[in-house]
Amino acid sequence: MDSAHRPTRRATKIVTTLGPASSDPAMLESMIRAGVNVVRLNFSHGKAQDHVERARLVRAASARAGREVAIMADLQGPKIRVGKFAAGKVMLEAGQPFALDAARAQPGDAQGVGLDYKALPRDVQPGDTLLLNDGLIVLTVDAVRGEAVHATVKLGGELSDNKGINKMGGGLSAPALTAKDMEDIKTAMSLRADYVAVSFPKTAADMELARSLCVAAGAPWNHRPGLIAKIERAEAIPNLAEILQASDGVMVARGDLAVEVGNAAVPALQKKMIRMARQADKVAITATQMMESMIVNPVPTRAEVSDVANAVLDGTDAVMLSAETAVGKYPLETVREMAAICAAAEKYDPAELDADFSGQMFTRIDHSIAMGALFTAHHLGAKAIVALTDSGSTALWMSRHNAGIPIYALTSKIGTQRKMALYRNVRPILMQNTSANRDEALAQAEAYLKAQGVVDTGDIYAITCGEPMGEPGGTNMLKMGRVS
Repeated sequence: MDSAHRPTRRATKIVTTLGPASSDPAMLESMIRAGVNVVRLNFSHGKAQDHVERARLVRAASARAGREVAIMADLQGPKIRVGKFAAGKVMLEAGQPFALDAARAQPGDAQGVGLDYKALPRDVQPGDTLLLNDGLIVLTVDAVRGEAVHATVKLGGELSDNKGINKMGGGLSAPALTAKDMEDIKTAMSLRADYVAVSFPKTAADMELARSLCVAAGAPWNHRPGLIAKIERAEAIPNLAEILQASDGVMVARGDLAVEVGNAAVPALQKKMIRMARQADKVAITATQMMESMIVNPVPTRAEVSDVANAVLDGTDAVMLSAETAVGKYPLETVREMAAICAAAEKYDPAELDADFSGQMFTRIDHSIAMGALFTAHHLGAKAIVALTDSGSTALWMSRHNAGIPIYALTSKIGTQRKMALYRNVRPILMQNTSANRDEALAQAEAYLKAQGVVDTGDIYAITCGEPMGEPGGTNMLKMGRVS
């Protein structure tokens, strides 16, 4: 049993990005103790061996902190970027001509620049709007001649090396998985990443390809990660339902998405994606600029506090930090602030289980047991809901609804424990010596909860398990217990 586990009152999980600011072993351990649940390895930076070493760092810090965390490998995806400039950057003025030339070999200047993304001339036509550097530079396409896209600067500013390119409304043909991503999947499986985040998927086929590559690469270790679809392209929006079905969750990646669909559309899309994910029994991560000012400031802005709180009230499973913890000046303070905001927001998130279940039909026994546990525990005022789970599915189903009661997921598999670290309102606990006898196992679970101070004499709790014990998908029993 993971005896160092301590219950936390916060349901929403925190994803942090590992980088120079958070790679010191003591700092990373402190961040995990402060509330980090998932550590993101950004495969846009570093070599394969770097990521293997970082994964070891995370596992070691997690062990010292006595809290298992999940590791998420975030694939780079296609490099849709401009090339380099002779001076490192240029200043573009509104009204001036500027060319994006896929054939250009020499460094760029104020007249034009080369492209990492060679297919751009075939993806655009006159009248299209291109957004560079997250939309800070806006170009209008005038003509495409050969390998060069000739444009006029509509909104100027400083453009530096390797800045990203988006097309307003979407339509860039780059595949979601590049040759680099395919190699990176092999690395991610070798370090047993619990989740793989796929950048720029447009359809379910992108996620299905990623899954098949993960299954093949993970076969030597019998390892299968959860797949997270990063919703960053306008084309993904109409395909959300099918992308969700092919994934284990979505990331509301508000940076590139905002550039393609416009800033104003993103808040409503965020709510829609989180709602759809929960209805489909998938997880949702809200990302990008959540605590951006804390890269350089020790406290967040009021707007950032509201942003994080609103994502919590939307029902997101996790909120994510990127540069704030990768390169920021205050990585530990940022995690503490975010944890406090999440906990405060959750106090104002009412349980509405009856409305959730109105008109619902459950056809699977294990799913019905999970829902029955939620409903009964909610109406009896139970102190805890306990799931003895092999795969984590029962805990996932329960976590899609807000019963206002903490869910304790007890498993004998460390991979399941780590994967459940992302599920909202689930406290994953490793119990490796659980009895194969049902009654003994239930007694062990109750004794653990009592020892941890979760329940006390006289408290009611709900517990689910499968009989025979230890079979995946076998949850078929619900018991309401009163602590003796």
